Amino acid sequence: MDALIQKHGGYRTLKSFQIARLIFDITQRFCNRFIGTFSRTHDQMVQAARSGVQNIAEGSQASGTSKKTELKLTNVARASIEELKLDYEDFLRQNQLKVWDYADPRRREVINRRFQTADQFALWVKEQAKKEEGNISEIAANGVLVLISVACILLSRQLEAQANAFQRDGGFTERLYHTRVAARKPGQHGQHGQHGQHGQHGQHGQHGQQKE
Repeated sequence: MDALIQKHGGYRTLKSFQIARLIFDITQRFCNRFIGTFSRTHDQMVQAARSGVQNIAEGSQASGTSKKTELKLTNVARASIEELKLDYEDFLRQNQLKVWDYADPRRREVINRRFQTADQFALWVKEQAKKEEGNISEIAANGVLVLISVACILLSRQLEAQANAFQRDGGFTERLYHTRVAARKPGQHGQHGQHGQHGQHGQHGQHGQQKE
């Protein structure tokens, strides 16, 4: 059974899940503060962030019986987070705020901080805004974009590993087939042996009748 249903779940230990959940928590706060609560954009951003978290978890749970489903859901998670990335970029553009370039040292600082909670991220944003006398929403949005970039990289690696595992080990249907074939073999041998014995008995009986 262990060979048939492989180890699955354990998504809470995945770095991709942890950072996706952090992004979701931050996005919920960001939208409540900087985007109207009744705005369609508010709902879209929160749902996109939530979709990233949920699909990573569901894909991990499904992996025991369907690597194909795991791949599909992980890809959906990545697509949802990419959608969220566009929303944050649109927020900055529409409000005429600056997008940090790739070489901006604040990007590296966000990564090195290794935030575990939305509270830690919010405190850093507040301190950063005070230090540089900058726009707090600009710093927050750019900070989330850095986290989103990290999440997308992790999910791309995860997808590659899942695809390789699927090619190497096959899916549940293939494992089920091989398991059933292996289970049938001993019974088949027994049946062949019985048929052979019946055939021999029949032949002996015929010979006996001829002699009589």
